[in-house]
Amino acid sequence: MRNFDDIRFYNDGEVNAALQEYIQHPMIKALLKYTFPDMEYSEIQEVVMTCNSIQEFQTRIIYLTVDKVLDKTSEGLTDNGFDKLDSSESYFYISNHRDIILDTSLINYTLYNHDLVMTASAIGDNLVQKPFLMALSRLNRNFLVLRNQSPREMLKSSLKLSEYIRYLLLDEGRSVWMAQREGRTKDGNDHTQQGVLKMLAMAKEKTDILDYFSKIKIVPVAISYEFDPTDMLKMPEVLAKRMKEEYKKTANEDFNSIMQGALGSKGRIHLAAGDILTKADFAEIRKNDLSVNDQLKEVANLIDRSIYRNYELWPANYIAYDLLKNEERFAEFYSEKEKRKFERRISRRVDVKNPLALNSYLLMYANPVINKMSLDEE
Repeated sequence: MRNFDDIRFYNDGEVNAALQEYIQHPMIKALLKYTFPDMEYSEIQEVVMTCNSIQEFQTRIIYLTVDKVLDKTSEGLTDNGFDKLDSSESYFYISNHRDIILDTSLINYTLYNHDLVMTASAIGDNLVQKPFLMALSRLNRNFLVLRNQSPREMLKSSLKLSEYIRYLLLDEGRSVWMAQREGRTKDGNDHTQQGVLKMLAMAKEKTDILDYFSKIKIVPVAISYEFDPTDMLKMPEVLAKRMKEEYKKTANEDFNSIMQGALGSKGRIHLAAGDILTKADFAEIRKNDLSVNDQLKEVANLIDRSIYRNYELWPANYIAYDLLKNEERFAEFYSEKEKRKFERRISRRVDVKNPLALNSYLLMYANPVINKMSLDEE
């Protein structure tokens, strides 16, 4: 077996030592005090140091952290579609990507609630440059996607990543989560990047691509936040892109997004697991005698359609669409009170006298409506 040490998460035998090393780190202490607000830190340490595996750390600590985040910053998490999955099976979950940490945390929280295999989850190495963040990610069964490499290095690391995912899914029986694209969707327009699927297929060996995708049991997941707590933080990049200007992240931008994503108000949240992509789905693609790239494009379309179909639309999405189009097409889906509340949200976050800024902000919330409407046009 290839050596995956540079990208893998901790083995269970490494967990307790890592906790011992980082339990006094100020940010870890803050996380633990947030999770256990009524306990002395010495008591918290005792609980944490009973963890001798990732499963124990995730279920005794991180599950409670996510529970606290939901209680303090949301109006509740609902889900559907997970009850049709088999608790003895591993799956490749691919979802839209809005929040750096929360997306995968909520999926694992939901999988645990349904007694399903929790995931190993991909994370960009650019997000874990600080040693305590690297340790925390490895404790949460994150594996690294290496960024900022030369084309030759990228090819080698992509093959290793693909082989690791295959190993986890087919040899270890471990589910895997990956976002449908590199980086979060900033404008609300969720699309699966073919490059993600191309990387995934690199480890297919002699198997046909579509047969391999059938073998790893791909489950598209739609994550719908009523309000994006990082919407304002995403605006500079959205505007730069629309004005065709180069955008450079500030030093702590990703870390600030992680914190705001966790602690900012999200309203209601819904997770929906779509149907597993089956041999019948891929047979439809195969009979068209397409090139490999066109096959990947069709698989990406399958995933996108599943996410659009299962995406929960909130009043804010319908209001944004109607404001964007200057219509009342979806007025039945929201009240005047909800509309006024959303308009106040807009005025606090963007310069409403700047047409490009206003249009960009509205699109963030309207694009999921537009994407769902596109299903009716097919």
